Amino acid sequence: MMTYDFSQLPVMQHAKRDLKGVISWQSIGQKLAVGKVDSKVRNLMDTNYQLISSETSLFKALPGIIEHDYVLIQNREKEICGIVTASDLSLQFKQLTEPFLLVAEIENHVRQILMKLSKEELANGKDERDVNRKVDTVADLNFGEYLRLCQNQEIWNKLGLSIDRKAFCTLLDSVRDIRNNIMHFDPDGLEQSSTETLRSFVRLLQKLRSLNVF
Repeated sequence: MMTYDFSQLPVMQHAKRDLKGVISWQSIGQKLAVGKVDSKVRNLMDTNYQLISSETSLFKALPGIIEHDYVLIQNREKEICGIVTASDLSLQFKQLTEPFLLVAEIENHVRQILMKLSKEELANGKDERDVNRKVDTVADLNFGEYLRLCQNQEIWNKLGLSIDRKAFCTLLDSVRDIRNNIMHFDPDGLEQSSTETLRSFVRLLQKLRSLNVF
């Protein structure tokens, strides 16, 4: 278990259907805590486990994972074919939520940058076709309008960012495209390269913030 960083292992005999129990760091610790020192797996394993079908949805499996820290998976032949752990859930949660959190952080930083502008200057970023929309603060603008403001050289000079405007706008435009994909819930998910683009831009903005550039 230590060699392969496993927290739980199913204990089976002769066949994948012949499940005896599950040995885990928790089951070992509990037995040791009450003075049961034993080197035999059968005396250290836990027989209170939960089996679910491989056809079961992840949401239906959640209660069992929360209670036991894992569930064992059976295929149609009633063979043990896998395990889903609380760690797996954490990883899945991270993969699902990280892009949203990164985009939100980027937008917060960009809004802080644009707060240097007056109400009239902010209104210059508004879509020209949207004549009736009122812009009082940067919160009234959308991501494409942030980009439009940053592309304006006169506006850019007022922002006081001592970095290349075109490079910044290229990154911001990439984030805008990624954000649109996220908000439309692309069934193929977000490519790793897109997530890394978001991470890189967040790191840049955090560095600029730490240097009091904005």
